[in-house]
Amino acid sequence: MNRGGLETMLMNYYRKIDRSKIQFDFMVHRTEKGHYDDEILALGGRIYQMPKIRPGNYNLYFKELNQFFASHPEYQVVHSHINENSSFVLRAAKKTGVPCRIAHSHLSDLGIDLKLPFRVYARLAMKDNANQYFACSKQAGEWLFGKKANNSQQVKVLNNAVNIEEFKFNEITREKIRQELKADNKLVIGHIGRFNKQKNHDYLINIFKAVHEKQPNSILVLVGEGHLRSQIEKKVNDLNLNPHVRFLGVREDIANLMQGIDLFLFPSLFEGLPVVLVEAQAAGLKCVVSSSITDETNVTGIVDFIPLNRSPDEWAEKILSSTFEHTDTSDMLRRKGYDTATMADWLAGYYMGYAFKEKQA
Repeated sequence: MNRGGLETMLMNYYRKIDRSKIQFDFMVHRTEKGHYDDEILALGGRIYQMPKIRPGNYNLYFKELNQFFASHPEYQVVHSHINENSSFVLRAAKKTGVPCRIAHSHLSDLGIDLKLPFRVYARLAMKDNANQYFACSKQAGEWLFGKKANNSQQVKVLNNAVNIEEFKFNEITREKIRQELKADNKLVIGHIGRFNKQKNHDYLINIFKAVHEKQPNSILVLVGEGHLRSQIEKKVNDLNLNPHVRFLGVREDIANLMQGIDLFLFPSLFEGLPVVLVEAQAAGLKCVVSSSITDETNVTGIVDFIPLNRSPDEWAEKILSSTFEHTDTSDMLRRKGYDTATMADWLAGYYMGYAFKEKQA
């Protein structure tokens, strides 16, 4: 439970849900402590650590899943957020009679790697193990569950809601953040995401280089960690961009950071419906993103899409022709169901209604 988009979305709901009626426990697949662990424990949740899901480890993983659910008959709802691997978790839950088994899709692609055969098998087995289907977007639902399920209204889109009030524009916060960034009167372009292949940092640096050549009074702010960070730091250094790029690591004050940013850049190779793009819109930021991301992301009308096959210069021109004022989007986000408090009430009702119905039956 680190500060990624999915984890942040879960915490947004967990903080707002009525915990006198619904309690979240978390099953994770890492042994190291996560950023949100202390808060989870303080809110009454438990954290269970499972083996990593990887080739050579599947038999151990399946065995421990079966043992876990056999020894925990108290659970009425299992809501799994690990995309196609949810099939394995929900199969174990089904064996012990868990009535509400939700598979939740958060991506629209995964690419090809050594796990591909297992992923194909897991997707095919999904229909036998899940009995409820959630997705962060229609595109994500179609990717994991297929067109037939998506078109038949079986898949429910649960919005990646945020705490809207937390992201509302504040001039005092903006000045404080810009002082920290040594931004002065500079154009500040921001990106928040793990340093992995999906987020496409390599191309992001190419885009910023083109921006900086056209607008030297600009800086790039990168928030996050990941195994590719050192590679990207080297590229920044090789391009002599060091004075103009800020690597901030993992931050707890994302809402505040967004006050100091002028534009949000997000050239991902693929996504589901990223929480951070909802957060950026809640902060009123103009967003320039890759067209590989579903247009469902454009909740407020302040998101521009560009194909990844366009040159960095074309991306730079789009960025520099944008407006950089923070727009008040709070009412629009509430109307469209992206306020955490409202959606947490809906989710609690769903859990309780479905689990109770099944238990009575």
